[in-house]
Amino acid sequence: MLTLFKQIFTWWNHQTLGTRLHTFFKGKFVGKDEKGNKYYESKNGRRWVIYNGEVDSTKIPNEWFSWIHFTKNKIEKVQDQKKFSWQKSHKPNLTGTDKAYHPKKSRNENKKYRSWKE
Repeated sequence: MLTLFKQIFTWWNHQTLGTRLHTFFKGKFVGKDEKGNKYYESKNGRRWVIYNGEVDSTKIPNEWFSWIHFTKNKIEKVQDQKKFSWQKSHKPNLTGTDKAYHPKKSRNENKKYRSWKE
């Protein structure tokens, strides 16, 4: 029951009921990535992704990024891409979490001014 409620009223947890119906009637399944995201295309060329879990656009891997943005006409294969030892693995957007990046001097430690609200 809670899942149905989330699908009707929220878009950030998963696909909404409207997206599910649109995908069922007008979407053609194109493929699935290693993270479980599913990619669809309509007859008129519109493309979209159904995320596995929380909706976050940084979850789209490089192989599918060019396809979803119409920059290439083919889906790149993971095996064809050369991975280097210096490349880091993907991290989701951590803004707003306790793991977000904060520069050392951004915590009001070495201010050169005094705000009028203090």
